[in-house]
Amino acid sequence: MMTDWNSILSNRKNVSLARKFATGDITGREFYSHFAGTDTGGEVRSLLRAGGVSRARTLTRKALNRRNVT
Repeated sequence: MMTDWNSILSNRKNVSLARKFATGDITGREFYSHFAGTDTGGEVRSLLRAGGVSRARTLTRKALNRRNVT
């Protein structure tokens, strides 16, 4: 399954959260809890469950770099 990064990184607050998660400032559980109950919650949950937190951090860093938002 492909992750819909456009929905996860849809606004500045989400980008800021993703940056904190990618750099290890917040845990996977904290990252998901910010998105729980939103339309994007499922995307974040599947991202974390598919490869674990370390793989999710790597993919988040790549997504941020590719969008030049780091």
